[in-house]
Amino acid sequence: MSAPGFPVADGQESVRPSGLLDVLGMASVVLDAEGRIVLWSPQAEELFGYPAREALGAYAARIMVHEEHLDLVIKLFADVMHTGQSWAGAFPIRRKDGTTRLVEFRNMRLLDDHGDVYALGLCADRTTVRRLERDVALSTRMIAQSPIGLAVLDTDLRYVSVNPALEQIDGIPAKDHTGRSLREVLPHLDADMIEAAARQVLESGRPLLNRQTTGRTATDPDDERTWSMSLYRLDDAVGTVLGLAASVVDVTEQHRASVEAESARRRLQVIADASARIGTTLELERTAHELADVAVPELADIAAVDLLDAVVLGRRSSLGPAESAVIRALAVHADDAPEALRAADQPGQVARYGPDRLVTECVRTGHPVMVPQVETAHLPRIARSPEAAELLSRAGVHSYLAVPLIARGEVLGALDLKRTNNPQPFSDDDLLLARELAARAAVQIDNARWYQNARDTALTLQRSLLPSHPSVTGGLEVASRYQPAGATAEVGGDWFDVIPLEGGKTALVVGDVMGSGINAAATMGRLRTATNTLASLDLDPARLLEHLDRITQDLDHSIATCVYAVHDPELRQCRIANAGHLPPARLRAGHPPEFLELPTGVPLGVGGVAFSTTTVGLEPGDRLVFYTDGLVETRQHPLDERLDALLSLLEGPDRPLEEVADMLLRTLHQPDNSDDVALLIARVQKTG
Repeated sequence: MSAPGFPVADGQESVRPSGLLDVLGMASVVLDAEGRIVLWSPQAEELFGYPAREALGAYAARIMVHEEHLDLVIKLFADVMHTGQSWAGAFPIRRKDGTTRLVEFRNMRLLDDHGDVYALGLCADRTTVRRLERDVALSTRMIAQSPIGLAVLDTDLRYVSVNPALEQIDGIPAKDHTGRSLREVLPHLDADMIEAAARQVLESGRPLLNRQTTGRTATDPDDERTWSMSLYRLDDAVGTVLGLAASVVDVTEQHRASVEAESARRRLQVIADASARIGTTLELERTAHELADVAVPELADIAAVDLLDAVVLGRRSSLGPAESAVIRALAVHADDAPEALRAADQPGQVARYGPDRLVTECVRTGHPVMVPQVETAHLPRIARSPEAAELLSRAGVHSYLAVPLIARGEVLGALDLKRTNNPQPFSDDDLLLARELAARAAVQIDNARWYQNARDTALTLQRSLLPSHPSVTGGLEVASRYQPAGATAEVGGDWFDVIPLEGGKTALVVGDVMGSGINAAATMGRLRTATNTLASLDLDPARLLEHLDRITQDLDHSIATCVYAVHDPELRQCRIANAGHLPPARLRAGHPPEFLELPTGVPLGVGGVAFSTTTVGLEPGDRLVFYTDGLVETRQHPLDERLDALLSLLEGPDRPLEEVADMLLRTLHQPDNSDDVALLIARVQKTG
């Protein structure tokens, strides 16, 4: 932005005046050889208080000088006129209104084209002159000695002047700044951004304050620095735009401290997030997926959680220097990196990594392995195969980090991290965060794998104790299901049984041992054995439950619920006794499904309460549905509502029992249910 000029005689434009003389209020007076005033400027009227009509023709000494200095001033005037030498000094003057003011004079002799002699006097208020002098001196000293880099740029954004501090910051002498643009002096800065901001300040007049910029200079070409820059438009007294003033402060250390503090805050936030998100269940695969999900994109674009296969199987594992690592992938997560995802081992896959692989080195030594800048030669040591290495190359993997998962002194596996979209290589800060995440997650993974091993053992025991029965027995068609609890809980003690009895009769049993785990499964096995033994005695159902009650009291204070029913096809009836269990449902043609009205009784193991037997009729085609509470109970719904839902599902035409059993489990059993389910459905066959 250039200031407009004013036209002159030859058609050219002159530079617009600065206005400095207006600030000084410089007065001009011309005297003839006798000391009379022949020219009197408007500024002289302002300074001395006499209008031109009173001043012109008067002796200057009488109206411009205080009377006590009259003789001295007359002598000085005579000397100037005689010798032609200029004179300068300050005298008090008495203005027309009688006030006194100290005025600074500059006097010189003038000669016109006729040889006549005149005197020119330039006058200014001494206080104004001193103030400007102080301002200039202050500005000069402050600029020269300030530790802040200062520069003045013209309206074309070229350097006019710089102070010593800026010379030192830029590493360039002042003379090499002058007349050059910013991009010429500092080619390693974002000149486009700075120049755009500078032009905005020139146009608007609004200063730009504390804008940070980062780059390198000739002083320190190998180290990136950060500066805080401010820009101010310079205007003169009459509003002419002169250019810009720039201040530059090196804030590299503060910036680095801020970055480090932000990095630390981010690490704490990620760790806090991980603490909340990892280990929400005791399911091994889900815990691994939670770790991978936290790591992407906070740490990497691709994250894989791999365990040593021996560890998954419950064995300790140690690798020698020449041994391969047999690794089972548990989870993999990628952020917009499909080719890298294809190169990773998919969850459930078991792969053998040679002793030269980086992940093998990680799990063998128990130490992280970091490759900040991945070269082509590194990829075969990262990938499981040459094909996978090619996929990683195409995906643009440029940085790699493997961190061991260690819990209770045992290396479980590794958290494998890669970067593709994130341009930054893994740093020591990233390594610190990855190790913290791995350490926290490893404990959760270890808990999950031991829990899973214990749960698998209990489930194996549970299934081994459940019966295998024919689909048709004693005039009944039977279908059964056992569904273990969700992954958040242990295996329970639910059971069912179909026991053939003499005379074509059949005993149907469904029970639930309170508690979970191996103990509950073992108690269930003992109760089932006892039930089978007692059933062979053809006892009344209530009498049988009384014997089971005494047996249960002897099993370490165990408690169980149970429904025991005996179907007699000859009498077309079923005798049923209940020990604190939910009532079975009966389905009859032409009638809506209903729950049998049975005395509830008390659970087995309570003792001291008699049981009763109820007889219900059963015709061919009638069905009985026995179940444990895990099928219908939830934390979100009232039990009555869930029992009504069960009856609603049983409505409609007769369907195959296997189909009905699957439908009930699929519809009613919640995936996150913390209880297991035993289900037994029986249909009365037609006789003859």
